[in-house]
Amino acid sequence: MSREVSITELIAQIRQQLDALSDLPTAPQLVHPGVETATVPLAATIDHTLLRPEATSAQIATLCSEALQFGFASVCVNPTFVRLCAQQLAGSAVAVCTVIGFPLGATSTSAKVAEATQAIADGAQELDMVVAIGYLKAGDWHTVARDIAAVVQVAHAAHVLVKVIIETALLSEGEKIAACMIAARAGADFVKTSTGFLGGGATVADIALMRQIVGPTLGVKASGGVRRLADAHAMLAAGATRIGSSAGVAIMHEQDHIEPDPSTPTPGY
Repeated sequence: MSREVSITELIAQIRQQLDALSDLPTAPQLVHPGVETATVPLAATIDHTLLRPEATSAQIATLCSEALQFGFASVCVNPTFVRLCAQQLAGSAVAVCTVIGFPLGATSTSAKVAEATQAIADGAQELDMVVAIGYLKAGDWHTVARDIAAVVQVAHAAHVLVKVIIETALLSEGEKIAACMIAARAGADFVKTSTGFLGGGATVADIALMRQIVGPTLGVKASGGVRRLADAHAMLAAGATRIGSSAGVAIMHEQDHIEPDPSTPTPGY
């Protein structure tokens, strides 16, 4: 049996199991992110990211300045810097994105909701929440769905997007499929590969699988290890609609054939 057939069968089996859970929380997505990126400038697909614990306010201000310069889709920062970014980016097309339950996904649902509520009040327009990984791996799909749906509810009430980080490096193929399906049913607007802190990052194979699972109705974000122009193009070709990277400037310089500054530190997610 070919790999394609086995994945198709696995998707069908998991969908059937989810359909049998009549009380699984469900909700519509806020937007239709679409799958067509060919006509979108590369910069407009990049979430310019700085999530290092040692990041300073000055570095975050620089991140915002770079996002404005290149026209990135968003800046993605830890919650403590959301208010600063909202001030720096006010009136621009660059969104403020932050992370919820990051990087482990192991905080309680009420804590994630409180974190999301505060981030929205501070000016966040997009929330990248980490799935409840332990519950997912234990097969407790109800808890996973309730966790996502609770954050989606407060986010969508404020017209804020939700991306669900499923942490692909820690999941089996079946768990990846289940995570994407649950996220879609719980109302997430995107599924996202990785935090970049817990093992491997995005792979072309995982992006292709995630796109196959969610179809054209959700965004797919590739994050973790996307540092070169070729990486970004490969992820977009596989079905990603957003790229999360701390190397956005380097990617744009590579596209524009600008030699990198040797004094610039090597980026990390």
